[in-house]
Parts: sequence; C-alpha cells; structure tokens
Amino acid sequence: MPTAPPDTPAPLLPGPSRPRSGTAAAPRRRTRVLALAEARWAAAATAAFLVALPLQLAGAASWTWGALYAVAYVAGGWEPALAGLRALREKTLDVDLLMIVAALGAASIGQVMDGALLVVIFATSGALEALATARTADSVRGLLDLAPATATRLADGGGEETVDTAELRVGDVILVRPGERVGADGEVLDGASDVDQATITGEPLPVGKEAGDEVFAGTLNGAGALRVRVGRDASDSVIARIVAMVEEASETKAPTQLFIEKVEQRYSLGMVIATLAVFAVPLAFGDDLTGALLRAMTFMIVASPCAVVLATMPPLLSAIANAGRHGVLVKSAVVMERLGQVDAVAVDKTGTLTEGTPRVTAVHALPGGGLTDDALLALAAAAEHRSEHPLARAVVGAARARGLDVPPVTGFASAPGVGVSATVGGATVEVGAPARLLDATPGDASPREATGADALARAAQLGEDGQTAVLVLRDGIPVGVLGIADRLRPDAAATVTALTTLTGTAPMLLTGDNAQAAARLAKEVGIDDVRAGLLPQDKVAAVREAEGAGRRVLVIGDGVNDAPALAAAHTGLAMGRAGSDLALETADAVIVRDELATVPKVIALSRRARGLVVQNLVIAGAFIAVLVTWDLVGTLPLPLGVLGHEGSTVLVGLNGLRLLRDAAWRDAGA
Repeated sequence: MPTAPPDTPAPLLPGPSRPRSGTAAAPRRRTRVLALAEARWAAAATAAFLVALPLQLAGAASWTWGALYAVAYVAGGWEPALAGLRALREKTLDVDLLMIVAALGAASIGQVMDGALLVVIFATSGALEALATARTADSVRGLLDLAPATATRLADGGGEETVDTAELRVGDVILVRPGERVGADGEVLDGASDVDQATITGEPLPVGKEAGDEVFAGTLNGAGALRVRVGRDASDSVIARIVAMVEEASETKAPTQLFIEKVEQRYSLGMVIATLAVFAVPLAFGDDLTGALLRAMTFMIVASPCAVVLATMPPLLSAIANAGRHGVLVKSAVVMERLGQVDAVAVDKTGTLTEGTPRVTAVHALPGGGLTDDALLALAAAAEHRSEHPLARAVVGAARARGLDVPPVTGFASAPGVGVSATVGGATVEVGAPARLLDATPGDASPREATGADALARAAQLGEDGQTAVLVLRDGIPVGVLGIADRLRPDAAATVTALTTLTGTAPMLLTGDNAQAAARLAKEVGIDDVRAGLLPQDKVAAVREAEGAGRRVLVIGDGVNDAPALAAAHTGLAMGRAGSDLALETADAVIVRDELATVPKVIALSRRARGLVVQNLVIAGAFIAVLVTWDLVGTLPLPLGVLGHEGSTVLVGLNGLRLLRDAAWRDAGA
C-alpha cells in the first residue's frame, strides 16, 4: 500500500491522477468544417457575395461586382440546382430548384444582389446541415472508443494473454486491473472495486462491485482488481447497443420540415403551371411574345415563394440568435419551430436536475466519540486527502468550504470496496462504507456494539433519504457518519414548475440512478412520474411510449446514456458544460451554461416565433394575392411588381426581427 511521508500536511484537494496506458479518455473525433464539400462551396459563395456587395454599393464598374456575383451563383447554387434536377427526374418538384429558378429570375430582371443573397442563404443552410450530420456521426464512432481495444484474458492454467476485445467470447474470464476500462459485459467472479459506470447508467458515484455483480464494457475500474466472466459478445454489449440505438433513432426519426416546406410541392407545382398558363393563354389569344413573356415573368416574380420563405425564416432565426445570447444553442430553424410544439418533457437526473458532483450534505458526530461536527469532518478529510475517489473529494471539499484545519497524516492505505485508513495524531482513522467497515474492523465488541448500532441506524436513515452514508472510525470505534449526495441545481424546482405550466403536465424523471435517490429528488422538485434504474434502452422505451400516446416529448439530458433518448425524442436538449460529446452532437439544442431556467424560456420564445411566422405568412400571402390579381386582371408594371415583392419581404423581415430584442426573452413565458 502507498504510504505518505510522515508529518506531511494534507492538501485540501487531491490532484487528478495520471491515467494508465490505455485508460485515458477516448480521443475526440471531429470532422473539420472545411473538410465538407458543402462547407467549402458555401464559404466560396459567401466570400464572393461579401466582396461584391460593397463594390456595388460604392458604384464600382458593373463588371467587377457582376463577376463576383456570378461566382456566388455558381459556387452556392450548383449543388441545390443539381439536387433539384435529380428530384425533378424522380417527378418531384422541391424548393431547391424553385429557389434557384427564383434567383435566376431575379437576376434576369436586374435584381442580381437579391438572387445572390438567396443562393448564399441556401448554400449556408445546406452546409450547416451537412456539418451537423457529420459531427453526429463522429460522436457515434467516438463512443466505440470508450470500450478498450484489448483485454487480458485468463487461460485455464492461470496464464494471461492480451487479446482484442472483439475476440472475447461468452464464458471467457478476463482480468481488469486498477484504472483500466472493463473490456466486456459480464459478471464479477472475484475481487472488489469501485467502478465508475456513469457512461452507462448516469450514476454520479462509482458503484462497489464484488463477486456476483454485473459490470459493463467501457466502464472505468477503480483501485481494485476484478476477475470477470464475459456474459455478452462485444457486438451485443450495452455500449454497442447504445451506438445502434442512436443510429437507428437518427435514421427512423420522422424528417422535420418548416411549415412552408410542408406545402412546397403543391405550391411549387401550382406556380410553375400557373406561370406557363400566364404565358401561353395570352399568346394563344393574339398577345405578342414580348408582352406575354413580360407578364409571365412578372407573375413568377410576384408569386415566387421567396417572400414566403423569408417570411418564415426571420422570426425563427431571430429567436435562435436571442436564445444564443442567453445561453441556449438551437441548431436550426427546424429545431426552433419544433421546440414550440412540445407538450411533454422527460428529464434526466444526474448532471441535469442535479450538478453531477457529490457533496457532503450531512455531518453527524456520534455521542461518546468526543468530537464536534467540524472536528469529525476535519478528521475524515485528513484520512481521505490522498484518495481520488469522488466521495473523498466531496469530504475534502466540504472541509475546505468550512475553513477547517486538516491535520497531517501518515500510513495512508486504501482497501477497494471498503474504504481508506490513515494515522492521524497517533490514532488510526478509517473512512468508508458502514457495513463493510464494521465487518472488516476487529476490536472490543462492547464499545463498538454500542456505537455501531447507532452508526448503522443513522446510515440507514441517510440511505432512505437518498444519500450515501460514510462511516468514520477512530481506533476501531465509530465516531461519526457523513451523508453525501448530488446537489440539486438551484433553478431545478422552478424549471419543473414552469415546464408543467407550459405543457400542461409535469415532467417525468428518467434516471439510471437508484430508486431512493430518484424519489427523494423528484419530491423536492415536484415530479410524480419517476422511473429509476433505467438503462439507455429503457429510456428510449419510455420516450416512445409517450410519443405513441400522441405526445411530443422534449428530452433533457447530459450523458452518453441519454443519447439514444435524445435522438429518439421529438426534440432533444443537452446540458452543455458537463455533457458528453455524443449527447451534445445528438441533441437538437444545447444549454451552454447549464442554466435549467432557460428551458421554459426557449420553449415560450419558440411559440412566439411560430406566432410571428403565421403573421408573416398572412402578410406575404396578402401581398402575393394582390399582386397576382393585379397582374392577371390588369397590367402590373414589372418594376412595381418587383417593388411590391421586395417590399413584402422587407416588411415581414422587420416583423420577424422583433424577436431579436432582449425584451422578447424577458417576456417569454411571462
């Protein structure tokens, strides 16, 4: 056992250990933005547009800015045009081709800048979508790196061999050394250790494992060695099933569309047919070719969906910008629209409703121990200061927060699954799990029985309250019990209340943590529907059950174990600071500063944006109806048609920009 130098002052917070070879966190896979062809073309189009615009406004020669606008048209428009033509070949008319036609139509009547802007917007939107898809794929592939590539397999004769984890078969026995990741799902045959399985269950604290307990591939072993019998093939492990569930949910999730895109087929087809009719009918009745072509061109401009599309986007983009300023990253206009549709919420516990960091919540000095609560905490912190267990960090952190003097220690030792011991002021101090520590400590029965029963009673009470109990012994005699728990976020209860008001029903709590801890926390925040002890597939099942009942579920989570549910939900929202890469990339939106109070705000803001979209569509539709009627019944001058078309676009754009104001965020949900 490692031993501290004598009379060494105890540092208040232990530093992180250097990971063993092969035990470090998985390397982060991340597709570079410019590695995507869509991003390169969009960047080229945007750059050409940004250079051309000031040249045009400064009155430079038309050939200079005209050539740059042409570059913007080609760079940003060739992919949407090709996609539109392919769709046309499949007898489908989509908005990509219509936007390109509208942009070219605008250029043909001298509105070159307007057409180029439309092309740039479309190209940028496509690049962002491609980047989001690539980053999600990166995270899914990176998740596989959590499981180690090799494992130590034990032969029947007692020998060891290093093998690829893919070669492990059910029934094989592997050795998991301290600090290594478990190579396969299986059952512990012998040994004792604390295993961090937050990636699978989301539990905030390592879980004690001994013979007969189940362990999962990719989880991180603590200070003890374990012999594990493999129970599942690598392809069927829990971590592999998480990957499969995320991919399946992402592929089968119903495609999302903005409101205007839902009617684009009928509108686009109707507009093309109408334009051809406006050209052909007057021509058939003797109108001259130039007049018929001019009328048809005017009709196409005033009836084009540009104004309608831009009537939809400004409110949503303004809401995205406003939410971003207040710490919520919404990944697309589609997501912003969908946020306003949610009518049910499912929320994770650890790292979402709670801070995800264990803290000392109770200090009980036992009668007869001769210690005050502060003295007990200082004694426990002294013994724990060299341990890197999360519970030890919590104890040392609590001592520092109270400004306590931590005495020096000698003879530090750690017993996996039991606790730690050290010599403090000439006395042997032990800190660890109450039941195991009392069983493991020899001594005179009479004083231990008197205080041991009290200690176990207090530990049981803490357990019923959802806290982890830690016993402190001095020279074999129990002197106190500490309670440790994950702390609730300050805004959790208010957020649950606001979400209940917005959706008409209280959120449900989905957690891999134990039932007692989940029930205690749910009671504090006002949640009745509590589902504890869930694996990732159980969370997905709960979400699909709610959506099968017609609900549109918003899932809020932070961990790898939440990613499948985030992908399967109507909308997924991840916590940004402590969130895993997979959760952040899978989610539709991210709470950057982990402020839960922003969730009801962004939902309310989305609903306001949807209301402005409806207003803008009415305004744009009215302009289109008036201008089209004028063009068909009378003679609408082309410049006046363009002015009316552009004027309606400016009007609805300004209406949508109202959501940029800080007041829009303050009033959201009010």
